[in-house]
Amino acid sequence: MLLFRQRATRCLGVLGALLGAAVIAPTPAAAATPTLLYASPNGSGSTCTVSAPCSLDGAKTKVQGLVSGMAADIDVFLRGGTYRLTQAFALGPSDSGHNGHKVVYAAYPGEKPVLNGAKKITGFSLYDSAKNIYRAAVPAGTQSRQLYVDGVRAQRARGPLNPGGFTLSGSSFTTADTSYASFTNASSVEVAYDKDWKHMRCPLASITVPSGGGSSLNVDPDCFVDNNTSVVNRGFPFNGAGLPKLDGLTWVENAYQLLDEQGEFYLDSAANYVYYKPRTGEDLSTADIELPVLEKVVDASGTPGHLTPVNDDDPNATYTGAWSTATGRTYGDLYADVHAATTNGDSVSYTFTGTGLDVLSEVNTDEGGIDVYVDGTKTQSVSAAGSTRLAQQVIASVSGLTKAQHTVKLVKTSGTYMVIDGFTVIPDTMAPVHDITFQGLTFAYTTWNLPSTAGYIDNQAGVLWDAATQAPLRIPAAVQIHRGSGISLTGNEITHTGGNGVDLADGTQNTSVTGNYIHDTSGGGIYAGEVDDYYLTDTTRMTTGDTVSQNWIEHVALDYRDAVGIWGGYTRDLTIANNDVGHTPYSGISLGWGWGYASPCTMQSAQGLTTCRHGTIYAGHNQILNNHVHDVMNVLHDGGPIYTNGGQGNGDGSVTSVVSGNLLEVTNHTNQVIYHDEGSSYWNTHDNVIRFGPGNWVGMWTPTIHDNNIHDNFADRSNWQNKATNTTVVQSTIVSGGAWPAAAQTIIAASGPTAAYRPMTGLIDDDDTAIAYTGSWSTGGYRGLGDLHDNVHAVAANGSTATLAFTGTGVSVIGEKNSDQGQIEVFVDGTSKGLFDTSSTTRKVQQVVYNTSGLSVGSHTIQVVKRSGTYATVDGFEVTGTYNNTDASIAYNGSWSRFANRGLGDYQDDVHATGVNGDSVTVTFIGTGIDVITETNTDEGTIAVSLDGASQGTVNANATSRHAQQTVYTVSGLTAGQHTLTLTKNSGTYMVIDRFDVK
Repeated sequence: MLLFRQRATRCLGVLGALLGAAVIAPTPAAAATPTLLYASPNGSGSTCTVSAPCSLDGAKTKVQGLVSGMAADIDVFLRGGTYRLTQAFALGPSDSGHNGHKVVYAAYPGEKPVLNGAKKITGFSLYDSAKNIYRAAVPAGTQSRQLYVDGVRAQRARGPLNPGGFTLSGSSFTTADTSYASFTNASSVEVAYDKDWKHMRCPLASITVPSGGGSSLNVDPDCFVDNNTSVVNRGFPFNGAGLPKLDGLTWVENAYQLLDEQGEFYLDSAANYVYYKPRTGEDLSTADIELPVLEKVVDASGTPGHLTPVNDDDPNATYTGAWSTATGRTYGDLYADVHAATTNGDSVSYTFTGTGLDVLSEVNTDEGGIDVYVDGTKTQSVSAAGSTRLAQQVIASVSGLTKAQHTVKLVKTSGTYMVIDGFTVIPDTMAPVHDITFQGLTFAYTTWNLPSTAGYIDNQAGVLWDAATQAPLRIPAAVQIHRGSGISLTGNEITHTGGNGVDLADGTQNTSVTGNYIHDTSGGGIYAGEVDDYYLTDTTRMTTGDTVSQNWIEHVALDYRDAVGIWGGYTRDLTIANNDVGHTPYSGISLGWGWGYASPCTMQSAQGLTTCRHGTIYAGHNQILNNHVHDVMNVLHDGGPIYTNGGQGNGDGSVTSVVSGNLLEVTNHTNQVIYHDEGSSYWNTHDNVIRFGPGNWVGMWTPTIHDNNIHDNFADRSNWQNKATNTTVVQSTIVSGGAWPAAAQTIIAASGPTAAYRPMTGLIDDDDTAIAYTGSWSTGGYRGLGDLHDNVHAVAANGSTATLAFTGTGVSVIGEKNSDQGQIEVFVDGTSKGLFDTSSTTRKVQQVVYNTSGLSVGSHTIQVVKRSGTYATVDGFEVTGTYNNTDASIAYNGSWSRFANRGLGDYQDDVHATGVNGDSVTVTFIGTGIDVITETNTDEGTIAVSLDGASQGTVNANATSRHAQQTVYTVSGLTAGQHTLTLTKNSGTYMVIDRFDVK
């Protein structure tokens, strides 16, 4: 992975003498030289060199010819630009690394390659001058649910939130408002509804005028059945007992007549036009307008794909003997039915094409022996006898067959009954896509069109029901991994998606998602695991050993508001660590599935259930560690910053899962902050900090939750709930007024991404861990008023404080001004700077209520103290932050060395330097600008500058004599957000880096 790999450090000779004494790291052992290939958006041919790059598909073809003989990694460098895809970039086993080496797809240093799943739309002209609506033609048949203008998501045309005056009549929403009856393309119009933990959508069948006048929005009948009259209720292990239904409206969406707000669009796929009402300042003749059309931009898939059990009445099953069927059973069978035989010698044969088969049955005291035959030959004898009834057990598993047609036959040999519940065919050989790395790339602009026709039939947390089969259905991801192993996604940006960001599906193993920036998604952030493979006993098909760490995930689930930041289904040895998850409509991190399925019948009975759907699941030994989860649960209810579901561990206590070291804050609409929901078991939950927001600091509401150990936590509230079985809760250390003890402060400081993955920042949101609040502060998210990240901290008590320690030369306090606010006092380095009035006759957001500049370069503290008015608000701080060349987030590429104690006036008396042209340094920062401050000298030369992947030309560090701490490059006025700056040595003997100032 050359993007972050340093070449061997060499003795610099004269460089060391000129720059001052330095300790040179020993030269590491030589490694095999990677094969280097290069691709560009407009590449052609098959040479794939830096001077003649090939296309992305050309590079893939080249890789396929090299992988079998790999002696080192193959590094495919993608040059900057837009790779506009007509289909997902597909990779499989033949594209995978071999011999212990990886195939690495990485951004060329200093450039920004974007894998783009959209069509670029041009040719907008004014269509309705009175409403300022513009129109452009799109290719025939274009389908999409998203549009972006200069990288900003447009809102699909919709009416007001929570409209009044509607009545549900049958499957229609009726209103006295006559305007809906004039809507065109009624079958494209959708109704959406948020209720409890569910987000539901349905298209309309028609809009008619009732006999009494007004409008009748007639919901598609099939969608309405599944979302209202017959909400899918398969029970454990597929869903719980609560069944919110579509019986109200949160908004009406997708009609031209609803195009009445700036930033809204409407796609008329029948007439092949897209309509848009521009925001103030947008010029559609020059804007980059992207209409996503692909569901995913990367599809890395091994074999077999998704494996779904079929029921015992599948036509490929042949039953011989006196078999009976039992339907409507309440034991947890697949589709609540089984076939059963009582006579020894009775048999079932299943004919399939593939390489293996699992046979699902129940285990019970009255069942016995079974002989298993494969293609007429007896291969094993098994037993379905057990001390406790367990549903959906794999009683026979056959694998490793040649891919062909086979027949597996099971013959009853003993016991009172032989029961058959289902079959899972393995259609292909086990061949994962493996050992592939994606690094430093941008994956953007996808859509997902299924809800346009089938609706959104929600179960929970971005897991849906298939409208036809009522099997579980998952939102697709922009970067989709099926049956992967050893895949790595590192330092990428995933954004502007119509579904999820990343999905590790279908038994993906030993795969890492590390240091990525995932934002502006319609669905969730990162998903791992499945919801219908709970029964697995074959470890090669389980989701195991994956790591989700050091990621920044924000503003997800913008369309499908039940989706979450990080989600895990049935997983084993999954680690979710040091992530920052914020600004979500529902839960932050959600792990586990199955509800009370793995809980014994006694516990299900104690919960008040009259049936016992009971089986086993393979989940366990998962870890949720050191994450910062904040500003979540902004729309929906009955979730939490950390939410768990279903069983963990193996039942004997030797395997547990862990929730530890997490900072959980700024929550809304939640009844539990750490929410161990139905069936959660074998959790060791300790050393977490809970602050700012409603709800119990931990909650376990029912007896099917069991065998958990909750201890050594810190919270700003004392309330908790424990109705679980065999569960110990030790009350948290209760803290008031922000007076966190040292142990809690250590947890706070260590939460979220570690230093190497924290961008330099000049823009600090109000729920950043660097801010210390004292007093009774409250928080508000999703206010819709224009706040930074749409949330603020507010306090009513005079004397309450917000304190930020920073290293830099200037700072501004960002707050709100309003009629109910008064004076704040500001202290800088302990000295009062006076009182500042934050009152205003009207509300004004993101206001600079105090600023100072010209501070000495170094460490400073700013404190805001409420002095008067009903409220004071803090929306964030803007600092001119100073970062030394040793900052952990700086990525040096090449033969760099650090030189300390030079005595030449450097910032903190040290620099990094290189003598090799082409060596580079990359910094990622959050803010609106950056200064590069270093030395200039006679032996230095030109430096190439790249900002967000675009060349900014060169700057010259040459001077007639040595000058320390000189500004050689500066930029300001950028859009507030995350940016990347790369500096590359072009000429001169040396290139020196001293410090960066981020604004």
